[in-house]
Amino acid sequence: MNRYQVIVRPIVTEKGVGKKEAEGILCFEVHREATKTDIKGAVEALFKVKVADIRTATFEGKLRRRGRYSGYRGDWKKAYVRLKAGQKMPEYAEL
Repeated sequence: MNRYQVIVRPIVTEKGVGKKEAEGILCFEVHREATKTDIKGAVEALFKVKVADIRTATFEGKLRRRGRYSGYRGDWKKAYVRLKAGQKMPEYAEL
């Protein structure tokens, strides 16, 4: 899996942008089989920053219904990436 497959998308929510501004933490949806080492390498290569710490969380897919039709959303994984002190924040979330 290459670095473009590891990071699926940045999570731009009110909570994610608040963590980015206050604590210097970036929030990404990542590939389900990606390890912390894979995530660190991808973030450092794509955004040209140094990573201090990574926390991950795995979420199970939920049952969703549209009228009489139902199905499950897929499982997904989220990564909270803390940058080292003095690193410039990448601007992917311009609101």
